Amino acid sequence: MNYLKNQRIVMLLLILAGLSSSCTKLDLSPTDTIDPTKAFRNAEDVNMGILGVYNLIDNDLGELSSTVSDENMYPIENTVGNSDAFRWTYTGANGSVTSFYYQSYQAIDRANRVLAGMEKLNNTGEEALLNQYKGELLALRGYLHFELARAYASGYEAGQMGMAYMTVSEISYPAREDFMSYIGKVKADLQAAKPLVEPGLNKVNRINKTAVAAIQARVALYEKNWPDAITYSSEVINSLPLAARAEFKDIWTDKSNKEVAWKLSRPVGTDLSSIGAFYFRQSGGYVLLAPSFKLINSFDVNNDIRFTAYIQHDPNRPGNKSKYLVNKFAGSAANPGLVDIKLFRTGEMYLIRAEAKAESQGDANADLNALRQARIAGYSPVNLTNKTDLLNAIALERFKELAFEGHRFFDLKRHKKNVERLDEDVVNASGAKTLTPAQAQYNLPLPNLEVQVNKNIKQNPNY
Repeated sequence: MNYLKNQRIVMLLLILAGLSSSCTKLDLSPTDTIDPTKAFRNAEDVNMGILGVYNLIDNDLGELSSTVSDENMYPIENTVGNSDAFRWTYTGANGSVTSFYYQSYQAIDRANRVLAGMEKLNNTGEEALLNQYKGELLALRGYLHFELARAYASGYEAGQMGMAYMTVSEISYPAREDFMSYIGKVKADLQAAKPLVEPGLNKVNRINKTAVAAIQARVALYEKNWPDAITYSSEVINSLPLAARAEFKDIWTDKSNKEVAWKLSRPVGTDLSSIGAFYFRQSGGYVLLAPSFKLINSFDVNNDIRFTAYIQHDPNRPGNKSKYLVNKFAGSAANPGLVDIKLFRTGEMYLIRAEAKAESQGDANADLNALRQARIAGYSPVNLTNKTDLLNAIALERFKELAFEGHRFFDLKRHKKNVERLDEDVVNASGAKTLTPAQAQYNLPLPNLEVQVNKNIKQNPNY
């Protein structure tokens, strides 16, 4: 991307940021900003607006789940931050758990403003491309709203509080919607987007048709719509096979896009975040979050390719320093911690389909065995006939396969299970060993300021 295009993107981001803020003197036309009605003149401008939406999407739920669940531990050498999240002392005043709320709605607002700007474009000769961009924006809006609900909904069923679904950019004071009603709007955006987006997998750093199917599969899992979960996960699986065991590690060093349906690019030389820096601080060589012993103990360390792909064992680290490090986002020697963020993979789809089949048809062993055979050398297939045993096996496989990718905490919440940490994982947790559904922190809080300003919105229970 040349310098001029970079400058144009920066200008569009500034416009979008300015449009996302309010002005008390609404009758005045500012002289130092670009008229928003003229911000989008052609497909290139719309594309830059879309990039502005992507710019706000990060690994937030991966970081949140790593911190508040049982897949990581807070080592003694970490003296610099995120202790409130790991120790479950957070409230709506803690940015460690509330910043995702604001960032998501800011991204949604950008998407809505670009969609509104597109409506004014006529006879550009770029209608096909603009339709594709419209699909991308609708898919982004649906995805962002769904991830908000994963993080902040009071529960994942009818009668629980979802979020406020925003389809226009406006200053308003909306109430939270019922979770199922809210999910219906997510599904509508995804359904409208699907026939419009890029059909192929040539650009996995942008939303494509397979990525939309992957989002739909995840949504169906959370709403317990087992037929849809099977249909959409199968659509992804049929388009995007699992990586071979020999190729699997290359996914995490960006040498391969095997089984990746959608990822966020993190090029060298940009100001985009380094995902690995959340787990390891290069300056000083501190492990900020280490893999939990509970996670480590779940692997066949000698035969499971995921163990060495995800976890580094360094027995030479001195003293009380953690001997285990998160390796999944290690990056390269030249650019430590900098790798693309994989949002949707085929491995997740096998586990979605397995769970949906276990809950409905009961024939989930084939998917569970297929994934394990792709990951574990010398694996012998199993045939679990008890539904509870099968669901427990799938949950364990999700724990391993999707480690650090933003699923564990929300998987436990889906099943209303306690977060249970091992004794060796709470040496620096101030007693934070068990988190139950009855405790406030089992649901992440909305920001206090949001609740104070918007009297129509309710905080999650017990805060």
